[in-house]
Amino acid sequence: MARFGIEEEFVFLDDATLVPIGISDADRQALADRAMQGRVLAEYLTCQVECVTDPVETLAEAGAQVRHLRGLVGEHAADRGAVAAASGTAFATTGSLTVVSAPHYDDVAAHLAHITRGHEVNGLHVHVEIDDDEERVQALNRVRGWLPVLLALTGDSPFADGVDTRFASWRSVVMRRLPSSWSPPRFHDLEDYRSQVDRLIELHAIADAASLSWAARVSERFPTVEIRVFDAQLHPDDTLFAAALTRAIAVTGDLRASHARIDQLDASLWTAARHGMDARLVDPASAEVSDARTLARALIDAVRPALEAHNDLAFVEDRLARVSSEGTGADRQRAAFESDGVSGLRRLYRDGALSPHDEH
Repeated sequence: MARFGIEEEFVFLDDATLVPIGISDADRQALADRAMQGRVLAEYLTCQVECVTDPVETLAEAGAQVRHLRGLVGEHAADRGAVAAASGTAFATTGSLTVVSAPHYDDVAAHLAHITRGHEVNGLHVHVEIDDDEERVQALNRVRGWLPVLLALTGDSPFADGVDTRFASWRSVVMRRLPSSWSPPRFHDLEDYRSQVDRLIELHAIADAASLSWAARVSERFPTVEIRVFDAQLHPDDTLFAAALTRAIAVTGDLRASHARIDQLDASLWTAARHGMDARLVDPASAEVSDARTLARALIDAVRPALEAHNDLAFVEDRLARVSSEGTGADRQRAAFESDGVSGLRRLYRDGALSPHDEH
């Protein structure tokens, strides 16, 4: 059974205005010290933290850690008159963000220049463990064709600057400004992967391989393929849904790698970011155009053996039905705001941070 790990980013928001607010290094360390499972780490901005699970084998294990870490972050925020939001973008901003003081982040901020001022985004990253170096590259090739479908299912950043962007994933649009983002190319093998990454470094587009912003990449720290296409997700079950699908794609060895052109995959990522489950996307198998709902069903059918082997199929089927009936995170955020404005959004964000004792 392939192990996987989850990295979730959260933004601390002022309780009244839902504008990002920073937390001190001491507060962040106090929060990290309380983690009994997984870790709480600094993120790029002082208004953010990242919660990282240990490597796990089952959704039950992942769910316990995700809920524990979310509960800690939610309680910490509430104690300080704030709310911790698992949303791809904050509802509003003052534009006065501060970058966490660390050598790596200092280098990133210097490289991105003015882009940093608008880079208030929160993502979900899923790592899938694959021992063989070459097989990780082939898993990356398999995943890349399904990135638009995964984004359509999980878009969760409809607001920015206090307005509805009319995008399901505004975070994806912000990420597009980075020098290596959205779909990676298709690689022949590990040597080809390294060669293309080295060329980006030679161009000074990125400082090192760890700075790649592709929506999927080979991890430099772990023996994993890392999928980064997802916005931060409102609820733990949304996160687990993304993780289950990601693992199933990565380990399905007979899943045909997509030969879709990179410009068509990027165009599909744009339409997924814009329209969510109403998007028209490139079918990874046929390279024909289809709709997101049909392709979501096709994805589950294609990776059904892996979902069954991991005992994830029933959960994934249930979550897909919920997306169909209740909408994506972006849909739910819009509904909450239309129903009760900022108060509705605040409740939605708080509901996503369960008590550390509510782990079921």
